[in-house]
Amino acid sequence: MSFNTFGHMFRVTTFGESHGPAIGCVVDGCPPGLRFTQEEIQAALDRRRPGQSRFTTQRREPDEVRIISGTLPHPEGGLMTTGTPVTMLIENVDQRSKDYAAIAGSYRPGHADYTYDAKYGIRDHRGGGRSSARETATRVAAGALAAKVLPGVTVRGALVRIGEIEIDRSRWDWAEVANNAFFCPDAETVPVWTDYLDGIRKSGSSVGAVVEIVAEDVPPGLGAPLYGKLDADLAAAFMGINAVKGVEIGEGFNAARLTGEQNADEMRRGNEGRPVFLSNHAGGVLGGISTGAPLVARFAVKPTSSILTPRQTVDKFGAETDISTKGRHDPCVGIRAVPVGEAMMWCVLADHVLRHRGQVGETPHWPANP
Repeated sequence: MSFNTFGHMFRVTTFGESHGPAIGCVVDGCPPGLRFTQEEIQAALDRRRPGQSRFTTQRREPDEVRIISGTLPHPEGGLMTTGTPVTMLIENVDQRSKDYAAIAGSYRPGHADYTYDAKYGIRDHRGGGRSSARETATRVAAGALAAKVLPGVTVRGALVRIGEIEIDRSRWDWAEVANNAFFCPDAETVPVWTDYLDGIRKSGSSVGAVVEIVAEDVPPGLGAPLYGKLDADLAAAFMGINAVKGVEIGEGFNAARLTGEQNADEMRRGNEGRPVFLSNHAGGVLGGISTGAPLVARFAVKPTSSILTPRQTVDKFGAETDISTKGRHDPCVGIRAVPVGEAMMWCVLADHVLRHRGQVGETPHWPANP
């Protein structure tokens, strides 16, 4: 039980390390006959790829994906899944392992160095090995495939906070997300973040962020009571992303400040008979089951642990020492976490769609006949 797999019906196993020859994933349980192109997978990876601005690590990885199993050519072009495991491989081409030689025996505060040694008695100090954010590229590839299981559903992510600076939600514009290096939906916040992160970057430090993921046109009925809750699986998926330290669904922690009248999402009959929610404090999930309203989730990403500022620590022999990390690192790893969050949303939704089909089949007719 090495815990490199997530999902029940749509199962994703990732492999590889930050400074190994390659990283990749195996997607098992993908329905047969799904048509997609390698270019669609690549486009998703390109959004997460490092080195695209001065605000992300300058490691130069093309992240070119190779699809090596589980597909056949589609008669009308592209590829189609066969129902067997889909394996996708991404070679590492710009490792600089020598940057980590000086810290091979010391533990970086805030990183997984000590805990890996405490668990396994051995760790890969080169870029953090499996604990590196490099691994998340494989999840993005899997998420691009998972999206094909849910035609008609839209999943979008945005960065809504860097450090102490939040966006102005009254200026939210999804179209703006693609126009800047931050995945920011508020054009006026972009220059503020630019100046702020320039200072963080030049000082050799780092800062945290908050990412928001929204899924629209999700059918009602996904998820299960108690131990198969959709929101619980989403929380686990987001918490499984490197450097994530908190998750909230819908109103989240702010719900503790509200009254019952403020928090309850009232309903009225919609044009097609289904209920329309007049608010969405629940974030699209009630009792662990999707309501049909937009799924809204946010997760907090801690500051990158690899910084130039000397910090107190110990080495693997227990001796006290100081440490600073050289090399190429994200001053705000939360920026590249946006497409990773989207991918995890896609994977969880694909898994729950297949689980729903397996148990329920067709969604029951609603509203009930009087």
